[in-house]
Amino acid sequence: MRPISPLDHALSPVDNDPVSEREIDDYLATLEEPKRTTLSQLRQTIVCIIPDAEQCISYGMPAFRLHGKVVAGFAAFKNHLSYLPHSGSVFPELRSDLADFATSSGALRFPIDKPLPADLVAKLIAVRVSHVLQRR
Repeated sequence: MRPISPLDHALSPVDNDPVSEREIDDYLATLEEPKRTTLSQLRQTIVCIIPDAEQCISYGMPAFRLHGKVVAGFAAFKNHLSYLPHSGSVFPELRSDLADFATSSGALRFPIDKPLPADLVAKLIAVRVSHVLQRR
């Protein structure tokens, strides 16, 4: 029997680790409303779009890993919430879709009481996943 390499994990479907899911549950539990509900909705949207993604914590924030790469994440801040694509190359491809949002190279900021539209999240994830797959 040959040893399992990290490449095997990156190329195979991922089972969600219940510990990682609990870590995201714990993160969300620390948030006050409406931040908790808004980010819980974003989490569900991401899970619906990429159900095979591993839920994890990356840099202290909830994230979703696919093919060994983090492809989406989110975080709560004092006055806003952020969607994190974990790549600076995603937003330039979706400039017109992001015109109503404040962005930096690595974060899309949105109000604490207004979830991101599911179709926008799907576009953000599609761009990031396509970049990941191109580099495989």
